[in-house]
Amino acid sequence: MNQISPLAFVHPEAKLGDNNIIGPFCYIDRNTILGDGNILQNSVTINYGARIGNNNEIMPGASLSTKPQDLKFKGEDSICEIGDGNSIRENVTISRGTASKGTTIVGNNNLLMENMHIAHDCVIGNECIIGNSTKLAGEVIIEDRAIISATVLVHQFCHVGSYVMVQGGSRTSMDIPPFIIAGKEPIRYAGVNIIGLRRRGFSNETIELIHNAYRILYNFTGTRAEAIEEIRRTMTITPEIQYIIDFVEASQRGIIK
Repeated sequence: MNQISPLAFVHPEAKLGDNNIIGPFCYIDRNTILGDGNILQNSVTINYGARIGNNNEIMPGASLSTKPQDLKFKGEDSICEIGDGNSIRENVTISRGTASKGTTIVGNNNLLMENMHIAHDCVIGNECIIGNSTKLAGEVIIEDRAIISATVLVHQFCHVGSYVMVQGGSRTSMDIPPFIIAGKEPIRYAGVNIIGLRRRGFSNETIELIHNAYRILYNFTGTRAEAIEEIRRTMTITPEIQYIIDFVEASQRGIIK
């Protein structure tokens, strides 16, 4: 049975699962779906097009599936998908998609800290931590287990790899490849995220392989494509090394220096 405060508004066309707690002054619009076991503290807004999974906790002031802040948006029918087990803190805003992709996606077990923003058509993976007041522009991709610190600005269309640690206050208009620390001003490669990888169970041998790949990538005299060929020629291609290669070769904006 759902516990819905008499001071909340739930549109009759909204679809709710079971065992949800809806606090006072919450607003749940039409064309929304809420799964099971979610906790909406007071003053949460679930806007048109939201698709929210199970066991999420959403703090006061959060507004999910908001109208995109994009002048190209013409009212097309789009959605915002949020998975399971997320902690969405105070005043977080997440926009729904546009005609570009149609959907903004947030995966499972993420921590989205106070006042951060996810714009239209972004894709956020699983087990990410995104810090206070960080802003992600449209169509940004953040892969699994990335940590984006506070007050980070990410330009539209950027791609951030898994197991990355981004220093607080950074700004990036380029892609950030996996397994690294990115920081300083202007933002640049600041080494392999050794502590983070160890915490996630990576062996010292695997970490050393990752480190060697980035030594070649960032120190090779020649083009980025030639550096990738040098990695292929000289290194054992484990899944982690292949991931680095694939990420760099697929980058549309180029990777940070």
